[in-house]
Amino acid sequence: MIYFPNLSKKLFALFRGPTGFLVRTKTVLQEPRSNICSKPPKDKIGPGQSLFTISMFALALLAPAGWIMHHIPVYRQRTPPEP
Repeated sequence: MIYFPNLSKKLFALFRGPTGFLVRTKTVLQEPRSNICSKPPKDKIGPGQSLFTISMFALALLAPAGWIMHHIPVYRQRTPPEP
């Protein structure tokens, strides 16, 4: 491995830019968060709708995995394709 002394310092200074890394970090952290606002929901969601939505998400995530796991023996019995 080739070692270049002070290369990391030079690269860091290059990425820092003219204003400096710490100055930019402080300006990013000091931005006001006044753009975030919340309101009460327009429509109330009942427990039935919540249950239906959660079950559809679970089905969408688990059905493909279940299909693959159910067909693993079929996949194992197949002959590999010839190159």
